[in-house]
Amino acid sequence: MVYDAAVIGAGVTGAFIARELSRYQLNVCLLEKEEDVAMGTTKANSAIVHAGYDAKHGTLKSLLNVRGNALMEQVTRELGVPFKRIGSLVLAFNEEDRSVLEQLYQNGIQNKVPGLRLLNAKETVAMEPNVSHRVVGSLYAPTAGITCPYELALGAVENAVQNGVDLKRDCRVLDIRKEKSMEKGQENFVLTTEQGEIRASYVVNAAGVYGEIVSEMVQERSFTIHPRKGEYLLLDKSQGNLVHSVIFQTPTKMGKGVLVTPTVDGNLLTGPTSLDVSEKDDVGTTAEGLEKVRKEAGKSVPELPFRDVITSFVGLRATPDTGDFIIEASGTVKGFLNVVGIESPGLTAAPAIGEYAVDLLKKEGLPLVPRGDFQSVRKPIVRFREQTDEEKQRLIRENPLYGNVICRCETITEGEIVDSIRRPAGARSLDGVKRRTRAGMGRCQGGFCTPRVAAILARELRIPEEKVTKKGKGSELLVEKRGSSC
Repeated sequence: MVYDAAVIGAGVTGAFIARELSRYQLNVCLLEKEEDVAMGTTKANSAIVHAGYDAKHGTLKSLLNVRGNALMEQVTRELGVPFKRIGSLVLAFNEEDRSVLEQLYQNGIQNKVPGLRLLNAKETVAMEPNVSHRVVGSLYAPTAGITCPYELALGAVENAVQNGVDLKRDCRVLDIRKEKSMEKGQENFVLTTEQGEIRASYVVNAAGVYGEIVSEMVQERSFTIHPRKGEYLLLDKSQGNLVHSVIFQTPTKMGKGVLVTPTVDGNLLTGPTSLDVSEKDDVGTTAEGLEKVRKEAGKSVPELPFRDVITSFVGLRATPDTGDFIIEASGTVKGFLNVVGIESPGLTAAPAIGEYAVDLLKKEGLPLVPRGDFQSVRKPIVRFREQTDEEKQRLIRENPLYGNVICRCETITEGEIVDSIRRPAGARSLDGVKRRTRAGMGRCQGGFCTPRVAAILARELRIPEEKVTKKGKGSELLVEKRGSSC
């Protein structure tokens, strides 16, 4: 079989490209080197839906940020993903900061960001009483919001698979070449992968921090992607109402700075730091980095109770040397498309990037015939904890597994966990279940529920418990029981 298109990388960017392609009469495959989708930059970022005032006017970032923000309400509704349009504030602490706010405001007006307002100190504190009273003003963007990045990617992938896309996990691309088909006399790409050779007429490179490596399998180097490391601290849900909007500081050339924000699940998130690193898998936290998060976040919200931190983590951004998203067809190899360097506001832009990339493929010659049976709606996993008492009783009557609570911190039931494993592109690991259901994301961070989730995975996947992994091969939690001798 020759696929019409192969998308490399199942982060949020690749996920939306695959979903957009699934609207048409095409055979499409989505290739991911990890055991699950959304395991790179997508799983560890600020989860902010940016308004669009920061990206330089005239860039792809600005165009796709504003378009993605406008699409987000419809997309999250179709995919059953949480989204809250809570607005954002960029704080100014002195006159220099205030001049930056004026520049951001004017740039936002050029980008056609709706509702922007410059607030004075009194208006800022009235809106967010817990921010520092040293602020002299702020920029308010009402269209900013929050979502869950990995749920957004999972929703897009599930919907793509529902519409016929072939998802191949544990499928690292090792090499790409072009060869002429003996039958049709046309050239196709041959992707050498860990699962054998895959043929496709068109290829989209959405490989995140590995984007330049995949690109150089096809063409000479024309850009560089380097990883930028950001460390975060996540606070308990007891602190989720400390602020009600996304709180930024004035941005620098290294990014938008350390923020303080609620999450869609009710926690409070602080971070990230910003450090260029050489390793594309450097996801270890440091004492210095986490201390910087505490210090910088405390500048915005002085009374942050860091005693209520429940976990810390690191995200890597794919930072290009071009200063803008790289979304372009190869100038030398027809049918190959790079969609890389997708740093912030990449999460916000992802639905718009899907549209833009597929339009480029059309210009490259990919025939786009709409499907009459495209299903835009993906049924999400039931969130038992959010149901009314009557709805909970109905669920339990229909399926008694919903009456068995597995994760006490987040009130996640066996019914939800089983659904997360059995659905299209379902979970295969503990982290896969965690991202789909939040089992293990609460205050005890899986201390109680991990063995029980592992047992359910073993049962549903029909594997021994010692084969259950945290996040794929090499992360097994148990060892095979061996006989003892006296």
